[in-house]
Amino acid sequence: MIPINLDTGQLTIDQLEAIFSVIPQELDFIDENDIVRWYSDNHTIFSRQKDVLNKHVLEVHPKHSADRVKKVLAEMHSGTRDSIEMTIPAKGKQVHIAFYALHDAQGQYLGCIEVTEDVTEFVNSTKVSNFMKLLKKK
Repeated sequence: MIPINLDTGQLTIDQLEAIFSVIPQELDFIDENDIVRWYSDNHTIFSRQKDVLNKHVLEVHPKHSADRVKKVLAEMHSGTRDSIEMTIPAKGKQVHIAFYALHDAQGQYLGCIEVTEDVTEFVNSTKVSNFMKLLKKK
């Protein structure tokens, strides 16, 4: 396989796919035109189908969040916001959602990455439960 050259090394497509398959967060890439271009398909809290690809992000987000999503994206496009993070109750879990603006070396907006993670275990953890996790083998 031909490696992809990055600033800090090289990876192949197989290596990138393996990396994305073990990261326990959902990742979605939304391009500079607010079109969904890619998502990771593991560890999903919110189910996704390939038909979301190439759709405007507002077509695939719940209608009740449309105004907030529009506002955040407008702020990212303008450069007044680089990120936003929130934790919400969803599907019986505590879900952390973060949007991070992406820029090229010249500062041009490339889009954003949405990172979604079930943080219920962390929200409900105690010192004792954290210590027990250290002792537990998987």
